[in-house]
Amino acid sequence: MAKTERLLVIDVGNTNITCGVFEDEEITATFRMMTGETHTSDEYGVLLNDLLQVNRIPVESLKGVIVASVVPKVMHALTNAIIKYIGKEPYIVGPGIKTGLKITSDNPKEIGPDLIVDCVAALELYGKPVLAVDFGTATTYILVNEKGELCAGAIAPGIRISAKALWEDTARLPEIEIKKPESILGRNTVDTMQAGLVYGQIGQSKYIINEMKRESGYTDLRVVATGGLGRMISEEVEEIDVYDPQLTLKGLKIIYEKNKRSKPQAKESETE
Repeated sequence: MAKTERLLVIDVGNTNITCGVFEDEEITATFRMMTGETHTSDEYGVLLNDLLQVNRIPVESLKGVIVASVVPKVMHALTNAIIKYIGKEPYIVGPGIKTGLKITSDNPKEIGPDLIVDCVAALELYGKPVLAVDFGTATTYILVNEKGELCAGAIAPGIRISAKALWEDTARLPEIEIKKPESILGRNTVDTMQAGLVYGQIGQSKYIINEMKRESGYTDLRVVATGGLGRMISEEVEEIDVYDPQLTLKGLKIIYEKNKRSKPQAKESETE
């Protein structure tokens, strides 16, 4: 019987570290842990091993690991944990990694690894031109043109950031669950907060998507959304064509395969 080989992909966000395990083209497991800037490599290693074990994934079945991170402070400990506890040198999305994506914005080095990964997946899976929208800690709108170039974008506060600002910076507004209320006509404090947060995000999304279509001239622009709250918003925004909750994980796998084919070591790969 052939040995099962799996790929571990890790997306380090500002709030959570999301992990996915691929077996061939299928994601067979996903799990999360809190992003902790004070965690040691041993703490990360134990967490990873425990989560893999709970999901019945032997460490020795992992053929490789790839990481994208927007939190540089955790990377030393996390990278060492992967090397020590999983026994793999991880590919890190950043300088030296082959993505196949050209970046033509004014300051390419300022583009976050998570945005690059989303665009790689959206471009590869859904064609071009394409707009990748990620409803995460921040809400990001990143445009890839008909040449396959990451050329423009917009970044706004995510719903959770906006909600946190409401209940932390005002004296009488409570911490609430973020969900769509039955009506935009709120009749109590919780409903009015939910209405403002959710319908505000819906309106923002519609306006930004339509303006990006208008200014770019891409009236046939394919819009692909992802992120934790993306499903709720996507159901209300007809301008969004596809909601793919695993877009970032799929993008990490695509980038891993590009680098695995071209060079044996990620650090030797050339940036495109």
